[in-house]
Amino acid sequence: MKIDQFPSDMQPHVIPEIHGEYVYRCLGCGSCFGIGELLYTCPRCDSVLLIEDRQWDRLKEVPGAKWRRIFDYRKMLNIPALSGIYRFHELIGSIIPLEDIVFLGEGHTPVILANEALSDWAGIRFCFKNDGQNPSASFKDRGMASAFSYLNYLISKRGVREVLAICASTGDTSASAALYASYLSRDVKSAVLLPKGLVTPQQLGQPLGSGARVIEIPGVFDDCMKVVEYLSENFSVALMNSKNAWRILGQESYSYEIAQAFDYEVGGLAVVAPIGNAGNITAVMAGFLKMYDLHIIDSLPAVIGVQSEHANPVYLYYLEAEEARRQFRPVTVRLSTAQAAMIGNPVSMPRVIKLVEQYRKIAGEGSVRIVQISEQEIMDSMLFANRNGHVACTQGGECLAGIRKAVAENKIDKDRTAILDATAHALKFAVFQDKYFEDTFEPEFEVTPKPELQNAPLSISLPDSVPNPAKGKLSPEQFKEFVEYTSSIIAGILDLKQLKREKRKR
Repeated sequence: MKIDQFPSDMQPHVIPEIHGEYVYRCLGCGSCFGIGELLYTCPRCDSVLLIEDRQWDRLKEVPGAKWRRIFDYRKMLNIPALSGIYRFHELIGSIIPLEDIVFLGEGHTPVILANEALSDWAGIRFCFKNDGQNPSASFKDRGMASAFSYLNYLISKRGVREVLAICASTGDTSASAALYASYLSRDVKSAVLLPKGLVTPQQLGQPLGSGARVIEIPGVFDDCMKVVEYLSENFSVALMNSKNAWRILGQESYSYEIAQAFDYEVGGLAVVAPIGNAGNITAVMAGFLKMYDLHIIDSLPAVIGVQSEHANPVYLYYLEAEEARRQFRPVTVRLSTAQAAMIGNPVSMPRVIKLVEQYRKIAGEGSVRIVQISEQEIMDSMLFANRNGHVACTQGGECLAGIRKAVAENKIDKDRTAILDATAHALKFAVFQDKYFEDTFEPEFEVTPKPELQNAPLSISLPDSVPNPAKGKLSPEQFKEFVEYTSSIIAGILDLKQLKREKRKR
């Protein structure tokens, strides 16, 4: 839709202006630093950072109802830079010029309502938001679009050259970072660090296909993260993990899209997210808090974070009811099917603590809950969801298991509608489906397949007396015999009923 076709009061606003004063703010000491260079931790106290717009209050001059109209009309534009997460440009990166925005098709993933059978099984009406339909097949593309747009801004406006983008990953981050780096290949190269043997073949193939240097090291993700942190502190590299605060900004788009999809009426929702490095749940809360502050939404949804028993540091932290007695302790992870969340020392934990406090202050103590589920529940939930029309990954299964647990434990009102984050496409984690179907899980996973959820192909063997097209070309008569014999076998397997045909009168 062209600008002159919009209502006159919208025409000056649908294409955003470049303004704002962005700074890194330390969550530890409160110090602020300019964004002219990449910072990941506070130079003074080493705590993590969030990005803040010092001119945020200027956005409050626009009524919330008008913001809703701006974002809704902006959907109709045919401008690539505003087609993805930057539809919400003023909330995500208002200093980034449109010509520097990197758009690869990320964002605005579908919200799919569960059918009646699946909703009854979960005990609540719910939808999956299929973030596996992002370009690299995971939600990570939201944060990468923001981080690489900022990097592109530094390249084009501040003369930065020869950038090496680097990250540690359980699989999804590396695929996304390598993809976005390849789009800027003239100025940006990428390298990824992976825990050897703990990434699915599909995820390993993605950064290789994008041309990244893939380095496998011993240990788990937390070990890779320590190495990449050391590299970012001592060498000239651009860190692309969620320690990079620009990643969090981009991932806030998930909340903005949910609000828009439900006509900005989110008070009756429960947003469910798996927790790994904790950047995702950080962004979910931050996004809704921003919209609430601007009166774009008039209430906050409930937020439920989910962790496996095999990687549960955030759950254990909030298990302590008294805030003053809580103490964060990293955990040693065990093998998990929710591989993207198999993290024992999440770098965004300080952000989570700060934002949970802010969220609960506005929406009440029960507005943010953390639940724990088993590996068995993750796999059973993923498979049952996908038996009912979805393409959920193991983290999507984790969310479904989590909402079932929250309902069973009366931690959520059954009258709400839950939005579950299927963070990646099921195909990225097909290896775990294979293990379930073939009953080949290592004992450490603690998963026992249920026969009713297993599946396997059936192979038809032909006796020597039946013509076989695999052995050579058949005559028409032979091929007819093959078709009729094979069809009779399949009809028996599927318990098909023979059609009754009336004989035609001559």
